Amino acid sequence: MTFSTGLFSDKRLRTWRAWVVHFYTALGNIAGFLALIAVTEHRPRDVFFFLAVCIFIDSTDGALARWWDVSRWTPNFDGRKLDDITDYLTYVFIPMYFAYHFRLVDPAWLPVLGLVLLASAFGFCQDWAKTEDGFFTGFPSYWNVVVFYMYLMHTSQVFNALVLLILAILVFVPIRYVYPTKTKFLMPVTLAGGAFWALTLIWLMLTFEHPNPWAIALSLTYPVYYFALSLYLHFRHAR
Repeated sequence: MTFSTGLFSDKRLRTWRAWVVHFYTALGNIAGFLALIAVTEHRPRDVFFFLAVCIFIDSTDGALARWWDVSRWTPNFDGRKLDDITDYLTYVFIPMYFAYHFRLVDPAWLPVLGLVLLASAFGFCQDWAKTEDGFFTGFPSYWNVVVFYMYLMHTSQVFNALVLLILAILVFVPIRYVYPTKTKFLMPVTLAGGAFWALTLIWLMLTFEHPNPWAIALSLTYPVYYFALSLYLHFRHAR
């Protein structure tokens, strides 16, 4: 068995490496399932821990896929579809179940949760959901982040329902939102801000039962930056 045709040929190694990336993406479903179990067992901090694991996987698998050119080495497997399935489960479905289970909205407003599920399902299936120049189109379904702050800040059920309703509508409004790992404008600042935001979230997780209000305010600076930058770039592009 020669190296070029054997078990450890370059082609086989590249193919196996591509499958490892797909497996890594699929691990987000396992973390999501553990988050769902934590919801049913009323363990909110564990829910957000596992959802944070999902975010980490989602934030890193794309770079690995591009670096190792997985579409070339697994041409009959749609990694983007796997990514979308995983993202819908962990960014949309589980956060909405969390909102229901922990009564972030009044039962009378439950149709709003259904609207979020439907809006995001349609949003995920739009060809224009991700642009060629590195943007999301429409609110990019960061429902995990939304419900995290709602729970942590003990915002009212009416406020929560209205925010969810507005954001669900914004899924269909063609505003361009920054794709942190693809939008080139101020990418170093965006990535550095994201790293700082991650540190503040770790701080909040460590003090989950009694979070410092200043820590919450500090952590919110990055979402504010994200939306401000997205709106600036959207309207600059629209000129």
